[in-house]
Amino acid sequence: MAARSIPRSLRLFLVALAVLAIGCSSAAPTTAPTIEPGATSIIPTSAPPTSSEPTAAPVFPVTLTDDEGTQVTIPAEPQKIVSLTPATTETLFAIGAGSRIVGKVQDPANYPPEAAAIPEVATFAGVDVEKIIASGADLVVSGGTGLTQGDAVTQLRAAHIPVVVSYPTSIAGALRGIKLIGAAVGLPDAANTLADQMQAEISALTRIASTAPDQPRLFYEIDVTGGIFTPPANSIYGEMFLLAGSKPIAGDASYSISLENLVAADPEVILLGDAAYGATADAVGKRAGWEGMTAVKNGKIVAVDDIVITRPGPRLVQGLYDLITAIHPGLTIDVPGMSFPAPAASVAPS
Repeated sequence: MAARSIPRSLRLFLVALAVLAIGCSSAAPTTAPTIEPGATSIIPTSAPPTSSEPTAAPVFPVTLTDDEGTQVTIPAEPQKIVSLTPATTETLFAIGAGSRIVGKVQDPANYPPEAAAIPEVATFAGVDVEKIIASGADLVVSGGTGLTQGDAVTQLRAAHIPVVVSYPTSIAGALRGIKLIGAAVGLPDAANTLADQMQAEISALTRIASTAPDQPRLFYEIDVTGGIFTPPANSIYGEMFLLAGSKPIAGDASYSISLENLVAADPEVILLGDAAYGATADAVGKRAGWEGMTAVKNGKIVAVDDIVITRPGPRLVQGLYDLITAIHPGLTIDVPGMSFPAPAASVAPS
C-alpha cells in the first residue's frame, strides 16, 4: 500500500478524537489490563459464547442495541448502507456486504482498495447528512459521539433512517462490533465466523508472545510535532501492547508525555506509529535529549503501520502480528491456518 500523506492538523485531530473516546466510553477499563505468563488472552471471557450466536437465516425486522445503548429497529435487510467509520467499511467488505455500501467516511488508508470508488459522504470534520438522505440509505453505521457524529445521528434518525452506533474502544468491543454489524446487515453467520476466528488467532498470538524471553519497555510514538504523544494505558493501544509482550510506557489522559518522564522511563524499544508521516529511526536518534535512551543507543527503533495496529476491524490480527514481530524480531510465530486480509502495509515516509 502506498504511503499515506496526511496534514499534521488531521493527525492531531485524530489524537483528539481518541482522547474524546476515552472520556466518552463507559466500557473502557480504569486500569490497564494485565496478562500472566502463559495466558492466552486478556479479552474478557464474559462475551456471549459462540453457541449462543444465531445460526438460522436472519429474519427482519430486527432490533439491536448499539454501542451507545440505543435500541435500533431495522425493518428490512439493508441494501443501501452508509459507513461512517473506516473500521465499519473494512468489516462490511470482510463479511461480504461491501457491494451494498453507497456512501463512506473519508479513509486516509483507503482500505480495502475496492472501497475507493464509493462516494464519500463524511470526513473527519463532519457528516453530510443531506448526501446520505439523497443516497436512499436504509442503514447507517456511525461512530456516534466517539467520532463527533452525534448530531448527524440525531438528524438521520429524525429522517427515519436506522442508525447503529459502533465505536469499540477495546479488543473485545471490536469483536462484538463485528457481530453487531453482521446482525444489522443480515449476515450474522459470516460476522460471527470472522469474529470467532479473530478471537482464536489473537489468543494464539498472545500465547506465543508470552513465551518471549523478555518484555521490553515500549514507547509507541503517535506524534512529536507539538509535544510528545503516546497512548494511555486504558486504550485499545494499551491492550495490544500488552498482548504483544511488552511493558508499555503510557501517556496521560490527553495522550501526552513529557520528555523528562519519557527519559526517566527509558524505553528499550521505540515503535514509530507516525512513520507514514515522515518519522524515521535516524531522525529519532538526532533529537535533543533522546540520545541516552536504551532503544536509541541499541538501535531498537522500528517503523509500524499505526492504522493496521489500532483500527478496530478485521485487520487487528495483522496488527498484533506486526507488533509482536517488531517487539520480538527473533520470536518464531507459527499459527496454523492463520491468514490475514492483506500483507502488512508499507509505512515508508511520504
